[in-house]
Amino acid sequence: MTSDALPASETRTTLLRNGAVYNPAEPYATALLTVGDTVAWIGSEDGADLHVDAADTVIDLEGALVTPAFVDAHVHATSTGLALTGLDLAGTVSREQVLDRVAAFAAHLPADAVVLGTGWDETHWPDQAPPTAEQLDRAAGGRAVYLSRVDVHSAVASSALLAAAPDAQGAAGYRGAGLVAQAAHHLVRTAAYGQVSPEQRADVQRAARARAAELGVGALHECGGPDISGEDDFTGLLELAADEPGPYIFGYWGELTDPVKALELGGVGAGGDLFIDGALGSRTAALRDPYADAAETGDPEHGGVTYVDGEELAGFLAACVEAEVQPGFHVIGDYAMDLLVGALELAAAAVDENRLRALTVRAEHAEMADAVTVARLARFGVVVSAQPVFDQAWGGPSGMYAKRLGAERAATLNPFAAYGAAGIVLAFGSDSPVTALGPWAAVRAAAFHQTPGSRITARAAFSAHTRGGWRALRPGAPGVPEDEQGVLTPGAAATYAVWRAGDLLVQTPDSRVAAWSTDERAGVPGLPDLTPGLELPQCLRTAVRGQAVFDRLGRG
Repeated sequence: MTSDALPASETRTTLLRNGAVYNPAEPYATALLTVGDTVAWIGSEDGADLHVDAADTVIDLEGALVTPAFVDAHVHATSTGLALTGLDLAGTVSREQVLDRVAAFAAHLPADAVVLGTGWDETHWPDQAPPTAEQLDRAAGGRAVYLSRVDVHSAVASSALLAAAPDAQGAAGYRGAGLVAQAAHHLVRTAAYGQVSPEQRADVQRAARARAAELGVGALHECGGPDISGEDDFTGLLELAADEPGPYIFGYWGELTDPVKALELGGVGAGGDLFIDGALGSRTAALRDPYADAAETGDPEHGGVTYVDGEELAGFLAACVEAEVQPGFHVIGDYAMDLLVGALELAAAAVDENRLRALTVRAEHAEMADAVTVARLARFGVVVSAQPVFDQAWGGPSGMYAKRLGAERAATLNPFAAYGAAGIVLAFGSDSPVTALGPWAAVRAAAFHQTPGSRITARAAFSAHTRGGWRALRPGAPGVPEDEQGVLTPGAAATYAVWRAGDLLVQTPDSRVAAWSTDERAGVPGLPDLTPGLELPQCLRTAVRGQAVFDRLGRG
């Protein structure tokens, strides 16, 4: 491919041609013209000929696909950057392998440095036991060590780090031998992240944005909070994104306080990871019935934990209505979902229900929802911000969900088809670093959900990862451009991605079988074949409002 781009300061009009443009109104479009930060025209090669002379830049796509850029609706940028640049423990198969990686990583660090790692998952290890503080002490040469579990709702810490968080061992969730969850985890994580310098933090945030751009992501919803990364981290990320080119960052601040605080910090909403409960892997998601493997916790009545009650949630929702600030909640277990929908009903009784609906309340993750819960979420116009790769990673008859819940309950998780059938807006993301940034992998995971009845079409999944991310932002929220729609159409913002992909196919309406068709009579734009095992599309260029933030065109 070739690009004869002028310097960015001079480039105003760009013509991309000889490819395929994903546009429902023009399913056979092959070219796109942008003027400044706006899409000016979409059409055929004959039309492109008419625009060549007026274009400052002409890019021959050589058959590449142009789509709206993806939106990742739930990320943690600093943790993502640390995982990208630091100690990634994803895929480790034993406690011993984790310790070996810690030792190798720590050997290159100063004696007073903190070892930060993430991604371990003991579910399928031989002894299913994480490292202890004493073992981490030996592996890291006495350094402070913080290793978060893959769900980031529990972690293991070395003795040096526990000493830096002296209240952790007496807090709720301290499980002994350096294993922490709940409040103890929050204290330990705060101590660990407190040793990250502002310069290091900015560098890893840049790394996270750069990786997102490489994957065709044009916008990220940052889910921050006092127990996740702290105010300095949150405001620093928003300032960096405002000052430097890259994907948008829209910040959600998860704290049960005056919702206006989220706006004062520069965010767009009060929520994201405002925790109602925890996570299934760490057995802290709140369940109606005990965990199937609860005996392993020593507590046969164990059904997870909650961090707020229904009246607190209802009061917060009512405060958000009065302040006109969008709320959102981390909610996973079915009991936690009961708390959320009950709070919505209490709040609707206290304030005008239409005003509550207008807030675009977000439910982050929302993994366990039966038909009654789905209907109640739909009634209040709740947006579900979900992560399809969760099912790929932990679903199925032998996955972590089945171990924690039993196969019958596990098969009901992440009910995307039910949400869609109820008219609930889906917005897809990664929860990175819980699962890696990778939007096409998420689209594939939703289309090939391990529970066939929960599958949605690839087209619906693609919409959830593009348009859905914009619809999940409250209209009129500060800093949210009105012309960003997640679709490529004249007058919309020129935020797009270019892909090297295989044949463009149309998925048949029966999403249970996820079959594909090459029948041109379908008259709808095609997407790459996402059948598992095939290579995912490769990003060649990502543009945000017409400005390339990642570009491989012309470099092979």
